[in-house]
Amino acid sequence: MKKIILIIACICTTVLQAQEIGIQLYSVRNEVKQDLKGTLQQVRAMGIRELEGGDLYGMDVMSYKKMLDELGYKMVSIGIDYNDLTGDLSKTIAQAKALGSHYVVCFWIGHEGNSFTQKEVEEAATRFNRAGKILKENGLEFCYHPHGYEFRPSAGGTLFDDLVAKTDARYVNYELDVYWAKQGCADPVEILKKYPSRIKLLHLKDRQHGTACNDTGHADEETNVVLGEGDVNIKGIMEAAKRSAVKHYFIEDESTRVMQQVPKSLAFLRSLK
Repeated sequence: MKKIILIIACICTTVLQAQEIGIQLYSVRNEVKQDLKGTLQQVRAMGIRELEGGDLYGMDVMSYKKMLDELGYKMVSIGIDYNDLTGDLSKTIAQAKALGSHYVVCFWIGHEGNSFTQKEVEEAATRFNRAGKILKENGLEFCYHPHGYEFRPSAGGTLFDDLVAKTDARYVNYELDVYWAKQGCADPVEILKKYPSRIKLLHLKDRQHGTACNDTGHADEETNVVLGEGDVNIKGIMEAAKRSAVKHYFIEDESTRVMQQVPKSLAFLRSLK
């Protein structure tokens, strides 16, 4: 019996160390304009099998899915525009199912200029709960991806804390972009520890040392550096994520050096114990 337990423990440790790492296709937004299939082939050759995207690049959904299948990819999640959350979700549901995606992610809460307040949090929570319920009833999961402005202080801690509190965990969870949390002057590790059951997806992105944080949701894309070389604490994040409900990890590198940096980022992640 002890021998069996030891073998199972070894297998579990190996699984944790071999965590699947995907990529958010926004990373290669410039490269796919020149050669969609060729770029996807290059990314696949890096050992990446899981994708987050949603853009069909002018193809019909079935042709696009056929190409992804042939290349050995799985589209884990697709995006949805904030303004579409209040409308008919049947098109989004159909696309997610056609691509084999389980998650639908909103990446931005609409707001005027740099004005993001409790008012926007209230409106977003209403939209998220409504859309999340519909998606759940159709076998999908909804997540929101903060971009930094949500970490402004509030009476409840931060506006992000308020948003989590006002959203129904049955229908709404989160994709934490660790760069944008850091850029919003928050600590990604502490967020993972505070909400271990609410964060289902993770964007892995590192930030150049010396970059100043701000609450605008905007930053210089060239401050994206190889994972492990910046100030985001990727090692600590991966340790915290293993103790949370995170199901999928996506590298998102917005720099012009993405094709050179992603292999190095993957090597860093695989070196972690």
